[in-house]
Amino acid sequence: MNIGDVSKRAGLPPKTIRYYEDIGLVTPLRDPNGYRSFRGSDMHKLAFLSRARALGFTIEDCRNLLALWDDKDRASADVRAIAKEHLTQIESKIADLQDIRKTLTHLVKECAGDDRPDCPILQTLENISKQ
Repeated sequence: MNIGDVSKRAGLPPKTIRYYEDIGLVTPLRDPNGYRSFRGSDMHKLAFLSRARALGFTIEDCRNLLALWDDKDRASADVRAIAKEHLTQIESKIADLQDIRKTLTHLVKECAGDDRPDCPILQTLENISKQ
């Protein structure tokens, strides 16, 4: 398969596929004319990477997950540990976003939104920058 075909099947732009090749996540064959030639296994890896990235796994996590996927003697505990760490990071981000939402909700309620120059939103941002 050429890069256009594998791009459509894996749901990834060609630029992303080239990047994954550059960093060693996939290693397609090269035809004598220099064009990439993707095997079915490359397509499966790219689809795997597409799904893993959609779940927010880092490139390094993807590299480790691919290695475990290729290792038929792997321990599922190793896979679980990567996913569990990622879940912990997501939960932390959600908590941070909820704090941000709470703060912004309060500031929007406090701002009159009229023609006066007083604005608690700008005052808060100014005070944060002075810290």
